Amino acid sequence: MAAPAPAGAAAAAAAAAAASPSPLQSAFAELVKSPSGLEKVVLRGARNCCVEVYLYGGQVTSWKNDNGEELLFLSSKAIFKPPKAIRGGIPICFPQFGTHGNLEQHGFARNRFWVIDNDPPPLPVNSAIKAFVDLILRPSEEDLKIWPHSFEFRLRVALGPSGDLSLTSRIRNTNTDGRPFSYTFAYHTYFSVSDIRILSWMFLSKTACSGCLSLTCAYYFISEVRVEGLETMDYLDNLKAKERFTEQGDAIVFESEVDKVYLAAPSKIAIIDHEKKKTFVVTKEGLPDAVVWNPWDKKAKAMQDFGDAEYKNMLCVEPAAVEKPITLKPGEEWKGRLVLSAVPSSYCSGQLDPLKVLQG
Repeated sequence: MAAPAPAGAAAAAAAAAAASPSPLQSAFAELVKSPSGLEKVVLRGARNCCVEVYLYGGQVTSWKNDNGEELLFLSSKAIFKPPKAIRGGIPICFPQFGTHGNLEQHGFARNRFWVIDNDPPPLPVNSAIKAFVDLILRPSEEDLKIWPHSFEFRLRVALGPSGDLSLTSRIRNTNTDGRPFSYTFAYHTYFSVSDIRILSWMFLSKTACSGCLSLTCAYYFISEVRVEGLETMDYLDNLKAKERFTEQGDAIVFESEVDKVYLAAPSKIAIIDHEKKKTFVVTKEGLPDAVVWNPWDKKAKAMQDFGDAEYKNMLCVEPAAVEKPITLKPGEEWKGRLVLSAVPSSYCSGQLDPLKVLQG
């Protein structure tokens, strides 16, 4: 996933640093230097709610609720050293998602240095939102060599008063030669979840009848994490050469590697975490598709920046535009938005414990 950036990334970083405006500083947003030396913006909301956004990649790496609980997955082996992309959080895939094109996997926006935009064009906002930051990315000379299109990518990351996290992207074609361009896109969102694997339970029951004793063996299969909202949707299976299928289950559960692009997905998708008694609600605008990904054990072990067992506690559900690339004529602008909320769930996983069910 995290392919090296082309030569010239260091020069682009220096240019971005030189162009960066004065440091952001307020009660709600602060520009600080991370232990790795990379700069990040910390957004602070009510109580312990906070969000961290790295200028490298324009990437959200942390989203905490009012209890200080981390809601996004960030690998313990994530590498905070350009040109490597940061493993976890919300990488931005632009101008290419995955291998749907001729560029490096997932494009180059996630391993470029963005700058703080102190004077963005007007954007309708909720006046109650005080914690936000505007970032901007423009192509460097090196970028134009590999993708010869001029653009402005403006990103607003905002932390709402109730702890919701929103990312609003605006991409404008600034070509001066009259050429349109097309791209694919995704918010590659990594969620922190309970053990994603389907667990099996076996129990024996005794039945006495006419002096005979019989034993009955039964298996129950439990999934602590499930995705709802994508049932009956068509999808492209990246593990089967992008072949098209239709989702058959009433919810998506996990027992092996998954890499699917759901087409024309609904605007809201739920990730239900029974163990943590929490539901993530993913709301998307301007992004017709949704990607669901988990590398499972073998691929996890093959990734340098991913712990061998970390696949058990992460899940990517990614609002995206993959099947039909977005095309912009010069001067045109596209907007895509992601809103994440985490709400308590009344579900108790013990309800599926077969022994408790038998005991009433």
